[in-house]
Amino acid sequence: MASSAASLFDAGTIADRWIADYCAPGRETDVLCAERGGGRDDAWNTVFEELAGLSGDSLGHARERAQRHAEDIGTGFRIAGEEGEERPWPLSPVPLLIADAEWKTIAAGIAQRAEVMEALLADLYGPAKLVTDGHVPAALVTGSPFFLRPVSGLNPPGDKHLAFIAADLCRGPTGEWRVLADHLRAPAGAGYALENRLAMARTVGGLQTRLNILRHAPFFAGFRDGLSALCRRADPRIALLTPGRLNPSYAEQAHLARYLGFLLVEGADLAVREDKVYVRTIVGLKRVDALWRRIDPRLLDPLAFDSHSTIGVAGLVDAMAAGNVVVANAPGTGLLESPAFAAFLPRLAEVLTGAPLLLPNIATWWCGQDAERDHVEANLDTLLISPAFGVQTLGLPEGATLGASIVGEARAALLDDMKRRPQDYVGQEIVRLSTMPVVTEDALVPRPFTLRVFAARGPDGEWIVLPGGFARIGEHADVRAAVMGEGMWSADVCVHCEDAVAPVTLLPSDDTTQLRRNPGTLPSRVADNLFWLGRYLERGEALLGLVRVLLGNSISAETGAALSADTVFRLAGLVIAAGAAPEPRAYKRPDLLALAKTAMEDEEGWYSVRAINVQARLIGEVSRERLSADMIRLLDAPVPTKGTLLDRAGTLQRRYSALAGQSAEHMARTDAWRFHDLGRRIERSTAGIQAIRAFGGPEATADDLSTLLDLADSQISYRQRYLTGMARVPVLDLVTLDPGNPRSIAFQVAAISGHLNKLPLLSDDGLAEAQQEQARELAAILVTARATRIDDAMLLDLSNRLCRLSDEVARRYFLQGAEALRAAGLVLA
Repeated sequence: MASSAASLFDAGTIADRWIADYCAPGRETDVLCAERGGGRDDAWNTVFEELAGLSGDSLGHARERAQRHAEDIGTGFRIAGEEGEERPWPLSPVPLLIADAEWKTIAAGIAQRAEVMEALLADLYGPAKLVTDGHVPAALVTGSPFFLRPVSGLNPPGDKHLAFIAADLCRGPTGEWRVLADHLRAPAGAGYALENRLAMARTVGGLQTRLNILRHAPFFAGFRDGLSALCRRADPRIALLTPGRLNPSYAEQAHLARYLGFLLVEGADLAVREDKVYVRTIVGLKRVDALWRRIDPRLLDPLAFDSHSTIGVAGLVDAMAAGNVVVANAPGTGLLESPAFAAFLPRLAEVLTGAPLLLPNIATWWCGQDAERDHVEANLDTLLISPAFGVQTLGLPEGATLGASIVGEARAALLDDMKRRPQDYVGQEIVRLSTMPVVTEDALVPRPFTLRVFAARGPDGEWIVLPGGFARIGEHADVRAAVMGEGMWSADVCVHCEDAVAPVTLLPSDDTTQLRRNPGTLPSRVADNLFWLGRYLERGEALLGLVRVLLGNSISAETGAALSADTVFRLAGLVIAAGAAPEPRAYKRPDLLALAKTAMEDEEGWYSVRAINVQARLIGEVSRERLSADMIRLLDAPVPTKGTLLDRAGTLQRRYSALAGQSAEHMARTDAWRFHDLGRRIERSTAGIQAIRAFGGPEATADDLSTLLDLADSQISYRQRYLTGMARVPVLDLVTLDPGNPRSIAFQVAAISGHLNKLPLLSDDGLAEAQQEQARELAAILVTARATRIDDAMLLDLSNRLCRLSDEVARRYFLQGAEALRAAGLVLA
């Protein structure tokens, strides 16, 4: 049923009006208007009834709500080459509807296409009979930069090159579907399709049951089971191999890894030993059986391909050749992505399968053949001219270009290079696309769209096609595919049918679930990231505490009592020693205000609170699969700009408190949480000792001691215990030795020792490891110490011991480079 908001108005009437206004004369090729003209518009009516029930007569409100849900899920992307913040994923509130009968034709065509390409790859990287028999020109294979000679003759595990593919489809003005492009190297977008569905379910949840929309979960379950079936071990460990956070689709990769239960790993996390692949974890090396790679195959193994690659895994191809790891898709599959292959695929399909393609390509002419080159030159103004192998050529510096727009010297340069290297070019027909409705401002407008669909090999070896995929919608009304480019908006694609669809989940049933309370493998890099996330958050909060005390007690005009000049000098000295601001020329109010502002908000090279927060945010970006959406949102929150400097400091402090609450109350007590909290405790101890050394010396004044209590967040605790005013020994006892004060040094060290006692060990001899011994020595010093004996030498010793402990934790758990292969007591499983 439509939303209960529909009781305030007639949602059906509004939906009818929206559709009638949209389907004006001349829009008969639009998907909505074509179905309406054929009397099959019930599904579209349902969509707009749900939107009207959600937002009344305001389509703009529906668009904002869909976008907000997409952002809440954490959907984002980057443009290739960008290093700044991710962009929000643009989601339209109007889905693309496809009837089940029409979808079955599309799915059959995609499955057939996958089989053709698998057979083609098996031949081209095997006996090459298609080349020998003249069906494929040799230059089409060896001339491609994506033909990888080192894997020629290599049979991948299961003798399958492809496990997951994607294809871009277009719908012509008369309703026919054709293939624009194939994606085999590292097909992206399935995660976005999943996230679109999740966001739309939150926006217009009634559509699922009203339209009987086919679900996504069976597809992803089948893909996961299909990868497992190719592995040798019965209970395989599968990982998603990512290039890292700067990859345009990193957010999608993190979401997919979490959804499928795969480890999210980078090349540095993996090592090859005796032709087997292992992931570096906090308990040593753990066997990896399959990799779903999202790395360019040319960078996959520096020993086999590009020796300059720093993101690959040395020896991976050898492990693959030995049958010990499944790599999906196998390196070299990108050969068939070349536009030039589209010219031969219709004929090759008949040769390999005996049947024509169910989904035809767009017409393509490869200029490596004389007759085809002559045709392209004669019809240049009516074709799209593209690089044959998808890489830039001399004649097309801007990539694929409409022939009619190439004039003057540019045309002469193109024709000259086509004569010199004709095999580098193809001509393609200019495709005109159907349109679909999209919300612009508060109205429906028609925009051209393309459809990306996905197929995966299931556990029985047959291809499964994701019901729907996602649509990319053009920004402008021009319906030529070449002009639309990558699109401006995305939309969920709903395949609807008459019969009810059973709810399906990736969660196993109760009777097949083996209970476990250990979340599984924790890669060393992830532990390292969470440890430093904790340290950066505490470091930023400690620096902010210095700034707030400086602002609140010495600068603010609203403060009645100011700190002494010596105390202010020491406060500023801690800020300067942290590298957060330069030393001021004087210590008057304007100078201190400038110092505080620099320490909190500088972007020009000082180690300010803002700079520390950037470090924390970057770690959050690469830890998406381990952190909650709320925690990621807090890390990504913009810098406050409103109010006074003290007001902005207060806003930041509340954000730090929220992040601390997230880690304390919402993270399961796993090893991942222990490393995060371990980082917090070490950093808090270090900052606390610095403050005690600065303000707790033998000559400490009442202002010094009050400042120390402020920095240790212990003013209330002290005043509840002591009514006689400030005294040095009680203050030192509270902030250094009191095991019941969650801000004391002793409390932090006890927590550190507790975490290290519960983290896994490499040896089974029952003896403490170096990091445990150091933590216990620290705890013993503090347990036996007396506040009257605390001096600078003792505090300096504690600080140095904490530094050595941090280094020992890093050496033991955050295995880097070849050390993971040399460490004693490795666990190989």
